[in-house]
Amino acid sequence: MVSIRSVPSTPSSLTPNDLPWIIKHNENRCTLCGRCTSVCPVGAIKLNYMRKRMPRIVLSSSERGSSYKTFVGIRQRTDPAHRCIGCGTCSMVCPNEAIAPAPNANDDRFRFHTNQKGEPAKRGGRRNMPGASLLDRMIFNRISMLTDPALDAGRHEFQLNTLLGRILPPEEYLRRKMSGEWIPTTREIFPFIIGSMSFGALSPNMWLGLLQGVAYCNEVLGIPVVMATGEGGCPPWVLKSPFLKYIILQIASGYFGWDEIIRAIPDMQCDPAAIEIKYGQGAKPGDGGLLMWFKVSKLIARLRGVPEGVDLPSPPVHQTLYSIEESVMKMIQSMSMAWNFKVPVYPKISGSTSAKAVLNNLVRNPYASGLLIDGVDGGTGAAYNVSMDAMGHPIASNVRECYLDLCAQGKQNEIPLFAAGGVGKNGNITQNGLALIMLGASGVHIGKYIMQAAAGCLGSERNRCNVCNIGLCPKGITSQNPKLYRRLDPDQVAERVAETFMSIRTEMKKILAPLGRSQSLPIGMSDAMGIEDKDVADKLKIQYVC
Repeated sequence: MVSIRSVPSTPSSLTPNDLPWIIKHNENRCTLCGRCTSVCPVGAIKLNYMRKRMPRIVLSSSERGSSYKTFVGIRQRTDPAHRCIGCGTCSMVCPNEAIAPAPNANDDRFRFHTNQKGEPAKRGGRRNMPGASLLDRMIFNRISMLTDPALDAGRHEFQLNTLLGRILPPEEYLRRKMSGEWIPTTREIFPFIIGSMSFGALSPNMWLGLLQGVAYCNEVLGIPVVMATGEGGCPPWVLKSPFLKYIILQIASGYFGWDEIIRAIPDMQCDPAAIEIKYGQGAKPGDGGLLMWFKVSKLIARLRGVPEGVDLPSPPVHQTLYSIEESVMKMIQSMSMAWNFKVPVYPKISGSTSAKAVLNNLVRNPYASGLLIDGVDGGTGAAYNVSMDAMGHPIASNVRECYLDLCAQGKQNEIPLFAAGGVGKNGNITQNGLALIMLGASGVHIGKYIMQAAAGCLGSERNRCNVCNIGLCPKGITSQNPKLYRRLDPDQVAERVAETFMSIRTEMKKILAPLGRSQSLPIGMSDAMGIEDKDVADKLKIQYVC
């Protein structure tokens, strides 16, 4: 006699219909090759030996009975640790199109079961806010017609670059040049910058592909693209290579990777593009970063000077600094001195109502080269859901307030503002970027968009994938596991990076030509913008159109 043990039901018991993604499997097409189960990054499916009840009905008798059939099939796991993330890797490798994930049309109960062992839910990815963003709703409506004919975007020469660094007034610049005094260093760069994504957060193949693409844009295409490292430094060979001039080195509260950087200064062939001092991140303001132990490989541990396989949390603030005033005096000036005052140094802060106070402190210091503000829609590799959903400040109004504050002081051409957070969130990268530039930014930082465009990142605002934090990226973009990151070809990433920036450059010309703008970026050109929301128009001081 065969005893059948029932599965115990607990308060956390789930079924596939309770999960955000349900795996649809066609047993008639499946050949049990096992490819889907071998490539699933989270182990959401398994080959299972099962017994199926087959009712037996005899028409000539009133007796009823059953027979049992044993077979091997594919089943979905329902425990939260192995939930399906909807990446679709199983359907990519299935030779018979027998399996695919489908979003749950019902309200999934999984969200009530994510807090395991008293630890709140984390997510790798951006805020879960679908729909058009504020930047997507802005339009450019001052079109040149008869008095200033629209330029030919395909043949006319455009000046599309921006400046990173403090720009002195003409009379002050001439006075310093004649007297031999120090003149702040500036860099001419492309206004779309690859934002801070660390060497630990990204896989080695992804980081190498980005660097190759940036070098190709500069040296072959003539597009002066730069990329930021994020906290954690970069590979030692990069610090001693000529590619360092395309890199913005970030120093954050954990100071990870800076021992390698300081030791490499005497051997550097060139100076970095800039130094970025991170005080906050838009997706989790007031919270430090966290590189989970899944991603602390032997190489990452060596670069950061820590043991292998341990969590690497960064403090919420720089432990050696008390205020932004002290920061400007100690951090910015010391970093400027380390490179003989030849490299722009600027801080990165979270978007907040106190951003203007930070800006006003920077205006008074001659060594501050700019300000980067990261808005509430900014990306992150790991953050608590409550931080991503309920903390921060929208980037559009923050940049606008700071730019108008600079205008009131007559300093709008001296301290460049850079914006980040949700740029290209829905794919409208050039529109979003130029909207922020017309609100007062000198350039924008992009992260998630370049991951999606260059490497095929699957994460979405509807919570598809978004497991960057645990090192199980199905594309190998944010994983330190060789079995996963070898799926990513750095040469193909580099090719897509170059194609992406060529497309952005073309779209910029298509927008600026009808505005009659070709000799410089339209920084602060808010009279060329409009929106159909009157409250937003009044807040940003742009045109209300309906």
